[in-house]
Amino acid sequence: MSHPLDLPTEILAAYLEQQVPGFRGPLTANKFKGGQSNPTYLVDAASGKYVLRRKPPGQLLASAHAVDREFRVLQALHGSAVPVARPLHLCTDASVVGSMFYLMEFVDGRIFWDPSLPDVAASDRAAYFDAIIATLAALHTVDVTAVGLGDYGKPGNYFTRQLSRWSDQYRASETQSIPAMDALIEQLPARCPADDGVVSLTHGDYRIDNLMFHPVEPRVIAVVDWELSTLGHPLADLGYFCMALRLPRNPALPGLAGTDRSELGIPDEATILLRYSEVSGRPIPDDWAFVIAFSYFRLAAIAQGVAKRAQQGNASSDQAMQAGQMTALLAKMGLVALG
Repeated sequence: MSHPLDLPTEILAAYLEQQVPGFRGPLTANKFKGGQSNPTYLVDAASGKYVLRRKPPGQLLASAHAVDREFRVLQALHGSAVPVARPLHLCTDASVVGSMFYLMEFVDGRIFWDPSLPDVAASDRAAYFDAIIATLAALHTVDVTAVGLGDYGKPGNYFTRQLSRWSDQYRASETQSIPAMDALIEQLPARCPADDGVVSLTHGDYRIDNLMFHPVEPRVIAVVDWELSTLGHPLADLGYFCMALRLPRNPALPGLAGTDRSELGIPDEATILLRYSEVSGRPIPDDWAFVIAFSYFRLAAIAQGVAKRAQQGNASSDQAMQAGQMTALLAKMGLVALG
């Protein structure tokens, strides 16, 4: 019995042979583990390895799972200072595999799921974090107009718009009452800083497991999972990355809470902020507590969406329920961070 996330390999191979120069079947397609949103597959064909990302099947929130936006970003950034996999083809015809998808090159590198980098020597870990911050700064200095992304999001008032958007998304996928989320929805708008006019391309999910590193060097060779990217405020990405490092040592979303960073050889948050400021030329923000609390709130809203999809039976990972259960924890941590 086929699973709704299985791909029709013969149909797909015939389609890609017509659409992608040099592509040859037959092919096998195996879904990668992890990832709560757009199912991602390793496609092994006669012509080589590729990666395919598709919208999940089923009823979805209107603005979610925009794989066509991801493809557009890859097209814009490929060959720039921000490393990405080469995009090969976007298929908007849902009848081919059951939903929209795109194909990109396979990048052979390392992904670290644990930000404590247990497989890296302590003496090398700071260099990896330097590469992470340098890549983030490079992203935030992309000339969006020059790469054709000037209309990729609404300019200005980013945090205000995001608070409204994720509050609505949360309410649309709410499955139980979470007092901490209600409190954040009420309190965050009042703490929102005035719009400073800064606009950059933002990744939206910038954490260590969305970065692919060179097989042996402390160098980022591909930034992946651009589903939540938009034109926004660079502090949103920086805050989100630092928030991820504050999380507890949870198997689903491992953070660095309770670890001795100096013993690990990993920079603390103050050092990360200073390094980002040096590389990007931007000042360290005044209301960092808001930025961190906003990041918790946004991730909590995302986790709640995953929980709702799991409840409906169309989530793309076995970890979906577990991620959904994190909503309350994230909301409580956000409230504490806000002070």
